Amino acid sequence: MSQDPEQAKKLQDLLKMLSLSQGDTSKLTQPQRKQFEEYKFWKTQPVARFDEQVDDEGPINSSQRPEDIPDEPLPLLSEFEWCTVDLTNSQQLEDVFVLLNENYVEDQDATFRFNYSREFFNWSLKGPGWRKDWHVGVRTKQSGRLVAFISAVPATLRVRKKLVKSVEINFLCIHKKLRAKRLTPILIKEVTRRVNKQDIWQALYTAGVVLPSPAATCRYAHRPLNWSKLYEVGFTGLPANATKTQMIAKYTLPKETDTPGLRSLEEKDVDEVYDLLEKYQSRFDLVQVFTKEEFKHIFLSSKNVVYSYVVENGGKITDFVSFYSLPFTVLNNPHYKELGIGYLFYYASDADFQYPDRFHPEGSLKLRKRLNRLIADVCIKARDLKMDVFNAMSCQDNSLFLDDLKFGPGDGFLNFYLFNYKVRPIAGGLKQDNTFDTEKRSSVGVVML
Repeated sequence: MSQDPEQAKKLQDLLKMLSLSQGDTSKLTQPQRKQFEEYKFWKTQPVARFDEQVDDEGPINSSQRPEDIPDEPLPLLSEFEWCTVDLTNSQQLEDVFVLLNENYVEDQDATFRFNYSREFFNWSLKGPGWRKDWHVGVRTKQSGRLVAFISAVPATLRVRKKLVKSVEINFLCIHKKLRAKRLTPILIKEVTRRVNKQDIWQALYTAGVVLPSPAATCRYAHRPLNWSKLYEVGFTGLPANATKTQMIAKYTLPKETDTPGLRSLEEKDVDEVYDLLEKYQSRFDLVQVFTKEEFKHIFLSSKNVVYSYVVENGGKITDFVSFYSLPFTVLNNPHYKELGIGYLFYYASDADFQYPDRFHPEGSLKLRKRLNRLIADVCIKARDLKMDVFNAMSCQDNSLFLDDLKFGPGDGFLNFYLFNYKVRPIAGGLKQDNTFDTEKRSSVGVVML
């Protein structure tokens, strides 16, 4: 699995720290000691080790039963108490909204922060089969304020040829002032306990940091839609030997879409598009397998969050594409409060279905042309919805169009992890130098929010 030099150095530093786990750690700096404690926790969990050679893929620990799992959660510090967050309650939904919008992931310079909407939480956390007790919170006893949160949603994964009953873990958030309280491991253990009580033992989760041990690593890519605004808020810089006028011209999109038959996904399309997506997803080694009920919820239920389109020609749907909206709050900027951001979600095309081999040269060329046209039109749709940048990753078949459509490689990498499941490395669409691999492409077909 390829990693950039900075990630490789971090990994080497980490391995040195782990070697001290049975010895003297007093010489570690305070940041190193904190990092060491994080990895010390993961060493106790059923996850693949960095240096582990995986021959047989499958569960790491398969002997437990729900009745073996404690009925009561781990104890918390005296000033905190566990809670189950009821997202059907408007005030509790508001509590999650406030916690994440004030404390969730932001960039290192504290310039941007995710700006989740209430509708986004309802869409992402209340799909078919959702459980209230999988929305885990910590409140202060004195004020009742929500200061920590983690969620699990049910998911059926296909890891290569095996179906795995699982959950996706997301929205782990600790209030900024409490991040020295070691709440993260306890939150992870508590959501694990609640999931295990339902006889589910595997989970998929992602992180920008390197933990033991990534199943796959993908890279972010950004396609400016409103370059001048991105420049003014500090999201992008002005390259050497270029002018602002040149950069604006470089990223200007056509006024109208170009794909004949492109229209919004409708209820009547579900059966045909579901089959198209399922066939397209079969080419990847790590995917989420949807039921039709899940498909409807994910792609049709939230018009202001997710946008889904099909291409219909001669009464047949040949392509499907979707993206979702997750804006950034712009911090400490007198002129702009928000960046509109679109994220490429799931898509499917029959462009190369006639070829038995996914990497057949003629089939790859046909798919590349089809996706270039389709994703260019999606960027136009996103621009017309007042989005300022369109994000994608190196997963799926994205490397076929990222460079062609002027997506710039981002600084961020996203690592995919499987809990209690060993797997051989899965291609993330990157070459050894972390440029996009248009030949081998990615075998990751799942898209995490």
